[in-house]
Amino acid sequence: MLREALLAMSASDQARALIMATPLTRRVVARFVAGETADDALAVSARLIADGRLVTIDFLGEDTTDPDQAALVADEYVHLLGRLSAENLSSHGRAEVSVKPTAVGLGLADHGYKRALANIARIATAARNAGTTVTVDMEDNSRVEATLRLVSELRADFPDLGCVIQSYLRRSAADCRVLASAGSRVRLCKGAYRASEDVGLTSRAGVDRSYARCMRILLAGDGYPMLATHDPRLIRIAGTAAGLAGRAPDSFEYQMLYGIRPAEQARLAASGAKVRVYLPYGSDWYGYLVRRLAEKPANLALFVRALSSRH
Repeated sequence: MLREALLAMSASDQARALIMATPLTRRVVARFVAGETADDALAVSARLIADGRLVTIDFLGEDTTDPDQAALVADEYVHLLGRLSAENLSSHGRAEVSVKPTAVGLGLADHGYKRALANIARIATAARNAGTTVTVDMEDNSRVEATLRLVSELRADFPDLGCVIQSYLRRSAADCRVLASAGSRVRLCKGAYRASEDVGLTSRAGVDRSYARCMRILLAGDGYPMLATHDPRLIRIAGTAAGLAGRAPDSFEYQMLYGIRPAEQARLAASGAKVRVYLPYGSDWYGYLVRRLAEKPANLALFVRALSSRH
């Protein structure tokens, strides 16, 4: 119930205005978001890379309603990738970027798909020039078909383009079977959006079972799995499944969100595993923050303490 309420709140303009106007909210935001500028993202990326982790950077924003704003988001990514290259952070994929299709135009009424396709292609070209790549984020279930079509079309020119599958959707195991092919890069996560029961799994146990099923499909395939989870049990299952599949440590990676389980990130990296941190930055942090609260009750407690503090 709490998760559903928070996910509903993530789409509420009234709640967005109230929370974003609360100065103390930034105490919580600073835990999960690198900052508001590219300089902030670069500084945190450099620190994480020096500590033995990899990074995927997300410029926060989604559901863009203006074509000019969609182009500006693409401009920001191109600028960011140029900076990553200049500071020697992007070579060998140490720092890549993650892009939400609706941030670059997918949801626009006028030629939204075409605009998103062109903007992601521009970002992917900049990434290739910087020696790295792009992962296309997955958003709510109404965007799955269009997002997978975008990825399929773009891979003709950018074969290392990554995509995301969310295990809370009933279709995800079938999608993983299609995507577990040579050269593909697939990030598997649980998902933090709402869906009707006929489309999505509603119990935590069901989502976890789907995650484990999808993970085994990807690890047994010929692609490059990116296992995005903070769940200790699923991480243990991943290690066992990778061993049974004969996976070398550099043939897949774990991914975790910035600010969540940093000690586990460091432990996995020290063990020889590849660990990539999902690092968001920007001023449009509301939807991202509320979904992080929905994923883990402890995050909500941290948020409430920050709002109730006078210091």
